[in-house]
Amino acid sequence: MRIISGKYKGKRLQAPKKLPVRPTTDMAKEGLFNILNNQYTFSQISVTDLFSGTGNISFEFASRGTQDITAVDSHYACVGYIKSVSKEHDFPIDTIKSDVYSYLEKVKRKADIIFADPPYDFTAEQFSKIAELVFENDLLKAGGILIIEHSKHTSIEDSPYFSNARKYGGSVFSFFKNDTIK
Repeated sequence: MRIISGKYKGKRLQAPKKLPVRPTTDMAKEGLFNILNNQYTFSQISVTDLFSGTGNISFEFASRGTQDITAVDSHYACVGYIKSVSKEHDFPIDTIKSDVYSYLEKVKRKADIIFADPPYDFTAEQFSKIAELVFENDLLKAGGILIIEHSKHTSIEDSPYFSNARKYGGSVFSFFKNDTIK
């Protein structure tokens, strides 16, 4: 995996092979960050990275200057890898080992961007449950967005908070926002 932009632009990170992950592709990640770059000043936002896996997305935000990042994953080795890379590069990433659904039910922290990259074999209901918990528990700051990465074979557009989707190869980023938040 490679960091695309920011302080560590071009830096390659090699995650252990035994991790149960599917990192976001460089093409998809570049497309996503082109969208976000036009909406946010990275040094002024907070980010929650759910199902963080290798930390690919968290590292990209950190390289671009985001100082408030929380990475959540249930796999011990994933959390350990993110912690070690964060320490090595002085990335401001707080790691939490937790089931994402449990985390979303208990956390009080609000973020400008919540990014979720669950396993592609989740059901539409499992994907939608992420959006439900984020909005029911009011976890986004005013103007914030939830982004869920999923396979092009899955549709999660039925959520009342769904805004739009962008496709990159076999991956889709679905964007969710609450228009009533001012």
